[in-house]
Amino acid sequence: MILRRLATALRQQDWFTVMVEILIVVLGVFIGLQVDNWNKARADRQLGAEYTVRLIADLEQDLSAARTLASYYDDVTEAITDADRLLSQADPDPKVLLVAAYRASEYSAGPANRATWDQIVSSGHLGLLADAALESGLSDYYRYTGSVEETLARLQDTPYRRAVRALIPLTVQLAIREGCSDVRDSRQIIVGFVTDCHLDLDSAVISETAQALMSSADIRKWLRYQYSMVGTVQGNNYANVLSLEQLLATLTDKQVDE
Repeated sequence: MILRRLATALRQQDWFTVMVEILIVVLGVFIGLQVDNWNKARADRQLGAEYTVRLIADLEQDLSAARTLASYYDDVTEAITDADRLLSQADPDPKVLLVAAYRASEYSAGPANRATWDQIVSSGHLGLLADAALESGLSDYYRYTGSVEETLARLQDTPYRRAVRALIPLTVQLAIREGCSDVRDSRQIIVGFVTDCHLDLDSAVISETAQALMSSADIRKWLRYQYSMVGTVQGNNYANVLSLEQLLATLTDKQVDE
């Protein structure tokens, strides 16, 4: 319709009408572009808000896991100090020594939930997140989770863990696993140690195993190294708890502001 009127005005050399029709076209294009920009900005804000909600859910899970790990390795640290104390005694309680020595070698992990963050980065959508979220250390948290998890994974193959589990017979280890080891929640995530520890073993077997531990020339040396390794892991765990608490506070405050 506009093009027909414009063509007619050009044939009639009606320059005023030509200018009016051109302005109408330009204004229409401008308004259309502005509407597209507004719609895109609104869609970006909505997507950014959705990412924030998902990040909060991921970080809340990470915080729960970090707190559980910190508590778990507090118990492992206590087992290490108990084992060291008992190994220094001439006649320790064999069952208590056996349980402490085994628990000192225990391992648990809780990898970070990275799905949302990895999607944001791979999609090039970092700019959709609030500046406050990025400035609070969100990218640093995800950048360092890999190295933290690598440090934690080293506890799976420490010299102490290898030594103590090589010295303890398989039947004894199975009995420990059955009645004196980890507690798991409904999702099979380790949340702590059994409080009512029970070993379905002959007392002679327990005593022989405890004596084998006490007779080892290197067990206390590797136990001290285990303490150092667990201490590093615990430092990371508590740093994660603090970092996650701060990140969640920032993201939650941003939600309220919006």
